[in-house]
Amino acid sequence: MLRLLLFLVGISVLIIPEFLKVYYIMPFPGSQEADTIDTAYMLHNNIMWFRLLGLAIIAWPAWKFIQTRKIWVIWPTVVAIGVWLFILYVTNFVMLADKMFIQPKVKNVVEVGMNKVPSANLVVGVTVNGESKAYPIEIIGYHHQVRDSVGGEPVMVTYCTVCRTGRVYSPIVDGQPETFRLVGMDHFNAMFEDSRTRSWWRQVNGEAITGKMKGKKLEEIPSEQMSLAAWTLFHPDTKILQPDTAFQSQYDSLGLYDEGKLKGILENTDTIPWSKKSWVIGVQSGNDAKAYDWIETLRTHVVNDKVGETPVVVAIENDNASFHVWKRPDSLTFSYESNALKDNTGSTWNWQGQCIDGPLKDRRLEFQQSYQEYYHSWKTFHPNTKEYHE
Repeated sequence: MLRLLLFLVGISVLIIPEFLKVYYIMPFPGSQEADTIDTAYMLHNNIMWFRLLGLAIIAWPAWKFIQTRKIWVIWPTVVAIGVWLFILYVTNFVMLADKMFIQPKVKNVVEVGMNKVPSANLVVGVTVNGESKAYPIEIIGYHHQVRDSVGGEPVMVTYCTVCRTGRVYSPIVDGQPETFRLVGMDHFNAMFEDSRTRSWWRQVNGEAITGKMKGKKLEEIPSEQMSLAAWTLFHPDTKILQPDTAFQSQYDSLGLYDEGKLKGILENTDTIPWSKKSWVIGVQSGNDAKAYDWIETLRTHVVNDKVGETPVVVAIENDNASFHVWKRPDSLTFSYESNALKDNTGSTWNWQGQCIDGPLKDRRLEFQQSYQEYYHSWKTFHPNTKEYHE
């Protein structure tokens, strides 16, 4: 009886931590709602000790079982150890995030004249030191991160399709260039591990949430999400990331993601405003955050509002896909008339926040960083957010 008890305890010590270290950082039922990141990190970093302990516990009873030479005793022992070895293989080779979502083998960034990405596709656009580049969401959505340089500066372009969050960061940590690998997710948001300290960093805000770097944040580089057509209109010299043909089937699996037409519980889209998987435009100014439901905003195309004490104008272009947020002078209110952006002085503005006609011609609005994401994501990572309602 003691041998059986020891064997069961040892097998449990081998199997349970192995399973939990993956369960906590993958989108299994119930795994993403709880605050278990520190437990997951502990298991991740101490799994070898659990393996050694489990093997030490089962060694004696397993040997005694084999010595009995009784098939009905030996076979359950072999099967139990086989189950552990199978789980060991699956959790350490098959279900590793960076093995499921592989980095591009070929990174081809071309000028507009050589581009093969459809102009209607959504991109995350970045401009640094006068150079502009566009990264299609269907590409970075699969890879989760793409490393590049823009304007001579290193950039880390990231996207989490489960949160619908595109972010661009400087991959410099404490003055040193850092490399990251996709390690899993926390609260449905992609999570990266740095190569030096093995700390885990959240994609949505670039914050290290566990490990030696806990509390540090990557510097965010301003970016915009819009259709490639809208981006190239105002950035004709832009370069555009092209698909890596080695991953074409993976990109094709995201072919309806831009339009929100993918099926499945993780990347589908709700069509009822303010639902968990409905889209919002999220804006943060200082400690204040506000969400604008995408469906409601589409009805007017333009919203005049304040985020905290900052007056803003939220605008969606004629293509119903590209959006912008600018800081708004108190004296101005904007409206959407005849497919154009107008203000109360009678001036007309383009979709880059520049006045092109009227009393305020050549004036330019100040860019305000904003994001399109699922409402459940924005609310999770901005728990004090307010909702805009007319």
